[in-house]
This record gives sequence, C-alpha cells and structure tokens, in this order.
Amino acid sequence: MDQLKLQLAQAYAEEFLETVRGKCFEKCITKPGSSLSGSESSCISRCIERYIEATGIIGRALFNQR
Repeated sequence: MDQLKLQLAQAYAEEFLETVRGKCFEKCITKPGSSLSGSESSCISRCIERYIEATGIIGRALFNQR
C-alpha cells in the first residue's frame, strides 16, 4: 500500500510540473532569460495557486460522489 501511495504521489508531482510548465510558463514568461521579472513571478504564482485550488475542488468533488 505504501508503494502505491508513493507511485500516486510521484504521478501527481509529474502532472503538476507538466501543467505548470505547459500552461503557466507559456502564459507568464514573455521573455525567457536568466531571471524572472516581477510581473512574470507574480503571474506564475497566481497560476500555480489557481491550479492547486482547482485540483482541490476536483478532488473534493470526486470524493463526494462516492
């Protein structure tokens, strides 16, 4: 059971990183460089927060259907 939990956690982490990279970075990073501007950093923070919130809402909805 612990191995399954670890695998699920790893899959979630990979999905999270892929979403952040695929959606948040493409949306927020206008000029790739060695550092983020203030607006890029704020945009990424908001995007990640929205993704975490949406994931929580979806998770709660799935558990409530049972």
